[in-house]
Amino acid sequence: MKKILLFSSVIIITCYSCKQPGNKAQAPATSRDTSIKSGTSYSEIFFDSLQMEKFIGKQQFHDSIKKRMRNFYNARNYQFAWFFKEGMADYASSFYVAYKEYISYSQDSTLRNYSFEKLYDSLWSGNFNYDISDSIVLNTELLLTGQFFRYTRRAYQGRNQLDAHELDWFIPRKKIDPSALLDSLLSRKGKNLKELEPVNRQYDLLKSYLLKYYEIEKKGGWSIGKPDKKSYKLNDTSALLSLIKKRLFLTGDMIKEDTTVIFTKELEEAVKSFEKRYGFKEDGIITMLLINEMNRPIEERLHQILINMERIRWLPAEPSTDYLLVNIPEFRLHVYDKGKYSWSSNVVVGSAANNTVIFTGNLKYVVFSPYWNVPSSILRKEILPGIARNKNYLARQHMEWNGNSVRQKPGPWNALGQVKFLFPNTYNIYLHDTPSKSLFNEDKRAFSHGCIRLSEPKRVAQYLLRNDPKWDSLRITKAMNAGTEQYYTLKEPIPVFIGYFTAWVDRDGKLNFRDDVYGHDKKMKERLFAKAK
Repeated sequence: MKKILLFSSVIIITCYSCKQPGNKAQAPATSRDTSIKSGTSYSEIFFDSLQMEKFIGKQQFHDSIKKRMRNFYNARNYQFAWFFKEGMADYASSFYVAYKEYISYSQDSTLRNYSFEKLYDSLWSGNFNYDISDSIVLNTELLLTGQFFRYTRRAYQGRNQLDAHELDWFIPRKKIDPSALLDSLLSRKGKNLKELEPVNRQYDLLKSYLLKYYEIEKKGGWSIGKPDKKSYKLNDTSALLSLIKKRLFLTGDMIKEDTTVIFTKELEEAVKSFEKRYGFKEDGIITMLLINEMNRPIEERLHQILINMERIRWLPAEPSTDYLLVNIPEFRLHVYDKGKYSWSSNVVVGSAANNTVIFTGNLKYVVFSPYWNVPSSILRKEILPGIARNKNYLARQHMEWNGNSVRQKPGPWNALGQVKFLFPNTYNIYLHDTPSKSLFNEDKRAFSHGCIRLSEPKRVAQYLLRNDPKWDSLRITKAMNAGTEQYYTLKEPIPVFIGYFTAWVDRDGKLNFRDDVYGHDKKMKERLFAKAK
């Protein structure tokens, strides 16, 4: 992207320098320079700026789009971008196809411009006698540019009317430069348009499944019906099993089609595949809970995919550095080494009443044998009532007063376990060990007060300190059990992303779904799919 921006900047600087009057600012304006520069010569034909102003005045483009159009054409001396003497450029067709495809799969009709589509189609219908002086050509040229700017912002950056903070999303939204993208498209003559898309890889993976699910919807979707018993396992028989097999075959969990009513070994493997994709324990038993998941309407799953595609538009491309990603609805930590996936493990996140915040920060400190400084809310709601009931409460909990606050001493009893990882933030959220290990075996792990509990804290410490030869596994273990608080400052802070994705494609190419644990999908659905008034 930096190359694209640099290339665009060179063009703009060159064109502006050619247009500067040689006299003082008060000197009369000179006629426009129509000479063709090597850096901007995509077309041999020009139009007048007054024609563009007249056109823009009639359009309902946002002021930011109008401003961008003025800057774009001014920088190229008002050369046509989409037309040559011979006719329309091939890359106009590439863009138009992408534009129509986006509207189709995103269900976003607000991007449509019927005047633009009518003019474009008339030029490609074969009934139009091409004449560069015809107003249809100039109008189509300007509509192509305006729609390109609208499309790139919407498709690659997300819908502007969605307030991320209002939707409890505090990861900074990605920003793009539509003008730089258009410059790059023109310089490449429209080749490899896909390579220009500044979207996270996960976006296209989800889109491929979105299209598959649309096909399933066209064929009637799925419906299993009501079960005749509480659960089904290997060798059971039931008419419902035939419908379940059909349902699992549609989504690729069942490899071969099977209409029998017997719970076969193949069905057991298909159920395990479904359980894995939905975050359940993989035991191959069909429970009422599993049937409820299978019975959710396909429209609901389509909306879920679209909601998460919108979130992914807000993200930059995957970092090429070390980073940590916590996906709240998945209850998992993912560890990346120089941009490549390394490993993952279970985590416990905030409860529905104590949401873990969606944000990003830089992990700077590893704290071995930490104190736990009791938050004021917990002090007020839990600790003080405990002291009132029993004067020995603090001693029994290995706690002590620290000024006007209370802290818990380092040790195996400590609520933060034996190590914590700090990435300073205003939400007072961090990663930490825990003495309560049993919760990591639960399918749904939203139990904390907001911080993130790690099932493998030592492994995280080893990952963060792996490039420091002084800190081997033995020393890390010793520091975790020392009983004395010790800080380690990382030489290079590690980015941490706390995200919220209820649909994604995993490393095996499988589509995963999870519950909307905090109701964020529900809020976003109300805004994305609101009925037009």
